[in-house]
Amino acid sequence: MRWSMGGDSSNVEDRRGSSGGFGGGGMRLGLGGTVVLLVLSAVFHKDFFALVGGGDGSAATQADGSVAPVRATPQEDSLVQFVTFVLNDDQTTWAKLLPDQAGVQYQAAHLVLFRDGIQTGCGTGQTAMGPFYCPLDHKVYIDLGFYDELRRRFGAPGDFAQAYVIAHELGHHVQTLVGIDQRMRRAQQANPGQANALSVRLELQADCFAGVWGHSTQERSILEQGDVQEALAAASAVGDDRIQKQQSGRINTDTFTHGSAEQRATWFKRGFDSGKMADCDTFASR
Repeated sequence: MRWSMGGDSSNVEDRRGSSGGFGGGGMRLGLGGTVVLLVLSAVFHKDFFALVGGGDGSAATQADGSVAPVRATPQEDSLVQFVTFVLNDDQTTWAKLLPDQAGVQYQAAHLVLFRDGIQTGCGTGQTAMGPFYCPLDHKVYIDLGFYDELRRRFGAPGDFAQAYVIAHELGHHVQTLVGIDQRMRRAQQANPGQANALSVRLELQADCFAGVWGHSTQERSILEQGDVQEALAAASAVGDDRIQKQQSGRINTDTFTHGSAEQRATWFKRGFDSGKMADCDTFASR
């Protein structure tokens, strides 16, 4: 992916100098469990993570109240530059697309960089959750160490694979702005037995919206050879079936919350090919 160093954004909050403040007895949740708790926290406006996290999740500060200085490697500094570029590019794209395709003005989200744990508008967030979006504070949260895990554990290297992660979370922001997220959560409350199935549809649509942004990068010729394959590999790598197989050796489709590897790659490609939100209606698709 062709991108340039030196970018900056007032929408990036660097809290890597803070400590999550978690106690040693906190429960480490699987991806499915963390998603369920995140949904419950958003729906009921209660920190469900605090009930199992073993700590208050508050950020540690120095004696004068300021956040401790960030200690980072040159590689991590480069990653900060990269995610800032992706954030700016993605949000600039949606600021143009959303009014045209959905009749809604785009409102910028913030990207929060953290380590270990952090307090969010949706409750306590942990590195173990992976990157996530909180609809209550309109912020994307990411521990940059996830990218190393994406490469090593999930076998999905490459800068466009990393960009897909940010684009997926911003896809959730778009869903919030147009009211899709709110309607889905009301449907979950009305029909708890369909909560997981509805979550899958929401996640697949975020994948498709990530593809819509990807379409714009192709039109502007900032993609390089192999970039699309990197994004598709990343989408597949974090499919529920692959994660479950890796964790337990078994696959239970009833507990899926994000969709299978094939579904995630398919919906990203659909958005990438068309560049249109209208082709991302996972809730109408059968």
